[in-house]
Amino acid sequence: MKESALYKVLSVKPFLFLWLAEVFSQIAMNMINFVLIIVAFNLTQSSTAVSGIVLSFTIPAILFGVLAGVYTDRWNKKKILFITNIIRAILLVFLMMWHQNLFAIYALSFAVSIATQFFIPAETPMIPLLVRKEFLLSANALFGMGLYGSILIAYALSGPVLIFLGDSHTFGFLAVLFLTASFFVTLIRYKNAVLDGPRNGAGELTIIGEIKNAAHLIAKTGKVFHSLFLLIMVQLLILILAVIGPGFAQQILGITVKEFPALFVTPAAIGMVVGAVVLSHFFHNHPKDKMVSVGIALSGIVMFLLPYSSRISLVLAAFLLGVANALIFVPSNTIVQEETSDELRGKIYGFLNTMVAMCSIIPVIMVGRLADTFGVASVLTGIAIVIFLIGAYRLFFRR
Repeated sequence: MKESALYKVLSVKPFLFLWLAEVFSQIAMNMINFVLIIVAFNLTQSSTAVSGIVLSFTIPAILFGVLAGVYTDRWNKKKILFITNIIRAILLVFLMMWHQNLFAIYALSFAVSIATQFFIPAETPMIPLLVRKEFLLSANALFGMGLYGSILIAYALSGPVLIFLGDSHTFGFLAVLFLTASFFVTLIRYKNAVLDGPRNGAGELTIIGEIKNAAHLIAKTGKVFHSLFLLIMVQLLILILAVIGPGFAQQILGITVKEFPALFVTPAAIGMVVGAVVLSHFFHNHPKDKMVSVGIALSGIVMFLLPYSSRISLVLAAFLLGVANALIFVPSNTIVQEETSDELRGKIYGFLNTMVAMCSIIPVIMVGRLADTFGVASVLTGIAIVIFLIGAYRLFFRR
């Protein structure tokens, strides 16, 4: 029996350990997001306080994302992964002691997010250093499964863990997850010297010079530019759906806001995981650009039908959106890794992280206001038409 591509990738032990480190760290980070929002609201009974938590996650990406990418390309990526996980574990120990002080929560959440800005551009760029080019799609499929599966696990665990362990011990539990991720990082063995720092005089460039080099590559390489645009678009769509989700639940479905995550978030995460598996098994050699275009068009069609959903059809629609997300996310990440050099990938992903944070602020605010003014159904329909047209253009007119 022929081995699956996923099995072949997981049999590469350095990648397996990197993937396990990703899973544990992503579960911990997603749980921090959920838990801090709950803790801040319970402490203050204020939505404004919750907004402060969200800002403490977002602002560091704007301020430090690109800069972190530059230093990630200069430093040893394995050491960065190890140190950032240790730092986040230590910060969570402080949260165990100061979780009843809102300003301490803001400060520590901000610090955790800063450490995460260095973790992100060190993690994904390691994939092409650990697996062969022909397995990049499968490796990114596994990373996508880990990313979205961790959201599902974190969502499922956050409430029960808070109930059984209490606020203080929950932060201790999350610290242990980060320490576990650090342990798996120590097991990664590699031969590529690029993880140890820049080559070919890259270290002699100024920070601004390195940022300019990365920006020039993005602007001049169409595949990289389009892939980054699509990765930004996917994450913006997720944020937009999160903003209008409560109104969608009440205005269109007639369900409580508390029911919405179970009926939408869970099947969407499962769809992403299933989509990633199907991609790797059956479409491993299919043109990546076509897969992305199908994913965009499918997203537009499903979002157009969302206003007409019932409870049952909502679950199916959410699942299909997850599959569509996988069709965009996995090939786009693979293209970025194939088209960039080892010395530039950290900066590219740092740039991506910064742009997602910057681009999310105005659209998220505007979508909320538009939904309040014109209704959720109208906003969903408008967004769906734009997305479908982008997908259709890429499928039928773009060479």
